Amino acid sequence: MPQFDIISEVDMVEVKNATDNANRELSTRFDFRGVDASFELVKEKVKMRTDEDMQLRQMADILRSALVKRNIDSSAMSVGKTEFSGKTCSADVEFLQGVEGAVAKKVVKSIKDSKLKVQVSIQGDKVRVVGKKRDDLQAVMQHVKTAELGQPFQFDNFRD
Repeated sequence: MPQFDIISEVDMVEVKNATDNANRELSTRFDFRGVDASFELVKEKVKMRTDEDMQLRQMADILRSALVKRNIDSSAMSVGKTEFSGKTCSADVEFLQGVEGAVAKKVVKSIKDSKLKVQVSIQGDKVRVVGKKRDDLQAVMQHVKTAELGQPFQFDNFRD
């Protein structure tokens, strides 16, 4: 039986490269001259630091564009709340890894509502899709790509 898994993963090497590119762009931008602003990758989070809240939002846009240039979907990025300490303000940017339970249920419901002849099951942090025909699985892939489910998905482990 043909099957595949729906997963959601972000390549952290590409995130590191995007963070380095965003730091380089900060050093060349006129509106950040003389400002102590930086991106720092700590484990699986990017920490943004600067002097003002407005500049923090601009930095999020810079990081988002650097991620898009590295073929990482910007909807995988979630900016945390702004924290103020002394003269600086900072925010953590987290990346969605794995398909969480609530999102997995939305994916399963969306696929079942599309009336495609496949079986869908949640297996940990991924969703497995099994069908009799390869065409049905490809239709599910198209459906998941076009559906607005709040998270980018990749397709893995395709077996015929």
